[in-house]
Amino acid sequence: MIHEDIADFAAALPPMRAVAGLDLGTRTIGVAVSDRLLSAATPLRTIRRVRFGQDAAQLLDIAAERELGGLVLGLPVNMDGTEGPRAQSTRAFARNLARLTDLPIAFWDERLSTIAAERALLEADTSRRRRAEVIDHVAAGFILQGALDRIRHLGQAR
Repeated sequence: MIHEDIADFAAALPPMRAVAGLDLGTRTIGVAVSDRLLSAATPLRTIRRVRFGQDAAQLLDIAAERELGGLVLGLPVNMDGTEGPRAQSTRAFARNLARLTDLPIAFWDERLSTIAAERALLEADTSRRRRAEVIDHVAAGFILQGALDRIRHLGQAR
């Protein structure tokens, strides 16, 4: 099921299950995973996109292997808050993925996540070639960490 509100997503998560964050690009999907306490995101890997069926199968394999409880997709919102073609494509991907799994799915505003990932990799003195290899799953880590921080904040507010 797709949850527009991160609080609804958090309520739908099974206890003590990690979640994945996804940075959907046109050629790749960056994947990050959380710990079971939903406190920290760790970049995992980048999937080279082929076509939806194969991409979804790889994601669902990761979900099964890691016993994930949900998926957070980075939503590429424009800087003015509007949604363009890339956001529509991400929403379509989520709808198609929701038909294949019972895992709760949420969106997280990914504005500036790639820029933050690039900055972190530059500060770590990562070579240009290595940055190109890891940028997508590092960006997925920033997306997921933002969602995890919000979920934790919601839990403290209760």
